[in-house]
Amino acid sequence: MNFRLSLILFVIMSGVLACAQDKNPTNPNYTHEVVVEGLRNPWGFVFLPDNSMLITEKDGRLIHYKNGQKVEVENVSETYENGQGGLMDIALHPNYKNNGWIYLTLSSADGSGKGSHTALVRGKLQNNRFIEHQVLYKASPNTTAGQHFGSRIAFDENSYVFFSIGERGERDVNPQDLTRDGGKIYRLFDDGRIPEDNPFYNTARAKKAIYSYGHRNPQGLSIHPITQEIWSHEHGPKGGDEINIIKAGKNYGWPVVTYGRNYSGTKITDKTEAPGMESPIHYWDPSIAPSGMAFVTSDKYPNWKGNVLVGSLKFQYLNNCYLKGNKVVKEERLLDGLGRVRSVEIGPDGYIYAGIENLGIVKVIPKKTQKD
Repeated sequence: MNFRLSLILFVIMSGVLACAQDKNPTNPNYTHEVVVEGLRNPWGFVFLPDNSMLITEKDGRLIHYKNGQKVEVENVSETYENGQGGLMDIALHPNYKNNGWIYLTLSSADGSGKGSHTALVRGKLQNNRFIEHQVLYKASPNTTAGQHFGSRIAFDENSYVFFSIGERGERDVNPQDLTRDGGKIYRLFDDGRIPEDNPFYNTARAKKAIYSYGHRNPQGLSIHPITQEIWSHEHGPKGGDEINIIKAGKNYGWPVVTYGRNYSGTKITDKTEAPGMESPIHYWDPSIAPSGMAFVTSDKYPNWKGNVLVGSLKFQYLNNCYLKGNKVVKEERLLDGLGRVRSVEIGPDGYIYAGIENLGIVKVIPKKTQKD
């Protein structure tokens, strides 16, 4: 009887595990090099004009990596680390060489209520000190919840700054309510002013900085290099991670429509689409837990040029997505098994760099005869 019961349990669990696996194949036509070692959670990173790096650590540290040395930048905006929140993304102003502005998203305890919420700040780097600190946007009210802070930053060709904030675990309240922060993507002028042509600027009681809504937890944001469209991806629950093309004023559906389920396996909704709500151009089921996003623009990878790269926290690889127009037609693994891929960028040398938790910043080097 015990043997029979064990066999039944084994068959059941084998089925569960099989359903939970990601089937994407591994591409072997590259090698990798660990460029910056000893990082815990490299949430975001950028290259400065002198080819040094600024790297955010979720625990609130901003690391300046130069000439093989890691130096902690002083006087960084105060971060309230809580659950998934901490010091998150980093971006340079498009005119950084002339104005020096550095943009950060972080969990901030400023404002009303206990806990924290996501903020967008900017400042400048001088002698490894963060100076001229300015808060451009602070979501409210604070909450002690530890999930779904977002948050990524992207600049478009007109130097508008876009940034994402997750719904902070309040799925039935925040994402569909324009009067509340969370579950949104926002647009500001580079100095924090709100553009009067934002889609809800003249909507009574709405948060005027909102650009799109109905999001769960967007941790990818990137400008398409050819179309200049804003691409984003976000975490679903159990399944239902999405890639979306972000358009002004559009509703991306969470939690009214989703391809995911509750973590318990129960349904959130029967709907995967609805009138007035945008459908994703791609979704993952099972969830890969996406973080970081970059388009391959370099001739270093002739067979990958035009692809979009997405880190997988859950399955611990960099997902190489081949595109045909706006459709993902093929996916494969890069950097498989090195760790949770948190961030990805194309460096000034044209190579792909990825931030991997408990490892560091890794460079992807194609083999001389790269093949698909």
